[in-house]
Amino acid sequence: MSGSTGSDGAGGDMTGSALAVTVPADLAQISPADERAADPAWDDAVAAIIRAGWRMDQRGWVPATAGNLSVRLADGRIAVTRSGGHKGFLTPDGVIEVTADGRPVVPGQRPSAETFLHCQIYEHFPDAGAVLHGHSVASTVLSMIATDSAIHLEDYEVLKVFEGQTTHKTRLAVPIFANDQNIPRLSRSVALYLDEMKAGYVIRGHGVYVWGPDMDTALARLEGLEFLLSCEAERRRLVSTTASRDVT
Repeated sequence: MSGSTGSDGAGGDMTGSALAVTVPADLAQISPADERAADPAWDDAVAAIIRAGWRMDQRGWVPATAGNLSVRLADGRIAVTRSGGHKGFLTPDGVIEVTADGRPVVPGQRPSAETFLHCQIYEHFPDAGAVLHGHSVASTVLSMIATDSAIHLEDYEVLKVFEGQTTHKTRLAVPIFANDQNIPRLSRSVALYLDEMKAGYVIRGHGVYVWGPDMDTALARLEGLEFLLSCEAERRRLVSTTASRDVT
């Protein structure tokens, strides 16, 4: 799944309400670590992450302190959520800057544990501008019961939200990777399939990764994927229930 924009037929309203980022009145008193408070591009990236975190929390995709979100600015800087923060209650302080290889720019700050997976996507897809990772019930359960190496989505109208998809008459694979606390090792497994991903990927028993050229597109794709995973989970439940009734 590259970062370019796909069909918007299933995207819906992804922008949410505007959030203001407070800038200190007395700029002379701003410390070097806070200088970005006067940086409109950084403020916009932080506001986009805060809005996305709120939206994901409202849908139950980032329970407790789960999930992580990031934006790559036009100048190459990467803004990512700080480790341990609840994504539904983010503030500007909950977003920090990291280098291209995931190291915090300000010593002592801790980015989300899986920041390197975000950096991997930015390195592989030059036009990627936002990455979202959530822990929904559908992605967690489906990946746990799957016997294949991917979840296959077919004939759903909402498939058109993904890049290059113009009809429901298609079949997309969402790869499943084993959950691994060794993130560099996990990233090596993911790297083998990145070029083939049109709808992101799932870490087994963990959650999804989705990205796009900007936050609005990434959110549209995440909402599309989560909707489809929920549909697939419900479809399988109904098929199983019907089969059980037929047997009895």
